[in-house]
Amino acid sequence: MGARRSGRVIAFQTVFSWEANEISTEDLLKFEWLDSQRQNSQNVVDFARLLASGTVENIEVVDKTIKENLVNWKFNRLSKVDLAILRISVYSLLYREEIPHTVTIDEAVDIAKSYGSDESYKFVNGVLDSIRKKNE
Repeated sequence: MGARRSGRVIAFQTVFSWEANEISTEDLLKFEWLDSQRQNSQNVVDFARLLASGTVENIEVVDKTIKENLVNWKFNRLSKVDLAILRISVYSLLYREEIPHTVTIDEAVDIAKSYGSDESYKFVNGVLDSIRKKNE
């Protein structure tokens, strides 16, 4: 797994944990829960921190964008895994212009295949593609 993919997975796990637990963002971004091998890869940790902190700092806009692009689905019915993947990906689509939209979507789909339900990747792809089209 490449450094950027590892960073995205860590960011996804961080945002998931932020939603599920009452842990401060500051404590989460210390990444004390990571194994020592991943903690020692500064590029991975820096990229994860960028995505996770940016997502949390912009959560209102990120969540509003997700809500506006849900078709026949309620925000509060989203699985926590899908929501965390969508959040870091929407943050990337809206705020990280240096990351091509296709890369963001492809990475989100792959993470959803690994961590989500059997249908998560299709759902994530549809929502993100809708956002991409509206923002291009």
